Amino acid sequence: MNEVVKFLNENPVQYLATVGRDGKAKCRPFMFAGEKDGKLWFCTNNQKDVYKDMQANPNIEVSVSSPAYAWIRLNGKAVFENNMPVKEMCIQNPIVKGQYQTADNPIFEVFYLADAHAVIADFSGNPPQVYDL
Repeated sequence: MNEVVKFLNENPVQYLATVGRDGKAKCRPFMFAGEKDGKLWFCTNNQKDVYKDMQANPNIEVSVSSPAYAWIRLNGKAVFENNMPVKEMCIQNPIVKGQYQTADNPIFEVFYLADAHAVIADFSGNPPQVYDL
């Protein structure tokens, strides 16, 4: 888990892919919020299409590459939870705070990845690192 968290933190703008409610692939810039209680957490706004897409089909994938040409593919099931300690963790990010102001904002949602699977790879020819989280 530590390697996955480190990679996500070092490459802060990831891309989150969903299956849209129209059945077509959707990919959006996203930010990893942090690890808490052994879970990888993200946050969003319950008024956005991405939230509605994840409600309809919670299977998502997150990907990002590093300046050194390594990348991660992280997938799992988005599980939304009204978890105030996690919301407080997320709101410490100035970008998140700027959007939601307080952790109890009714449009502010947090979710973790259940059954998360990550692959970190690069062009070195070495085998990818695989993590089941």
